[in-house]
Amino acid sequence: MTASNPVAKWSALAPYLQSLLRIVAAFLFIASGTSKLFAFPAPMPEGVTAPVFSQIWIGGVLETFGGGLLLIGLFTRPAAFILSGMMAVAYFQFHASGSFWPSINGGVPAVLYCFVWLYLSAAGAGPWSLDALRERRHAGSR
Repeated sequence: MTASNPVAKWSALAPYLQSLLRIVAAFLFIASGTSKLFAFPAPMPEGVTAPVFSQIWIGGVLETFGGGLLLIGLFTRPAAFILSGMMAVAYFQFHASGSFWPSINGGVPAVLYCFVWLYLSAAGAGPWSLDALRERRHAGSR
């Protein structure tokens, strides 16, 4: 067995790990949204839900339902692009004024989500997704 063989085998898993990254990140992202909308799995720090139609509530709707699209891998590229932008706005609006460093201003999740969603907006959902299923069906109908 050569040194490149294990690397090649591991590299071949990249599309599946891309799907896994999307699924796990979306699941966590949805929980952030449901906390804002339904106080589940935990309420927001104030112990209440976001007021309907407030900016935080709209963010919760995008996190919950946009995250749902990402979880199942449907319309992944446009949903991820929109959510990436939302997280960039969230970072600069709510975190950046506290400090330059995300680890100090509480913005690490916003930065990470921003760039994970930006990556998925370019890379796509991966093979474990409804987008991939739609592509296979479309290719089969030609």
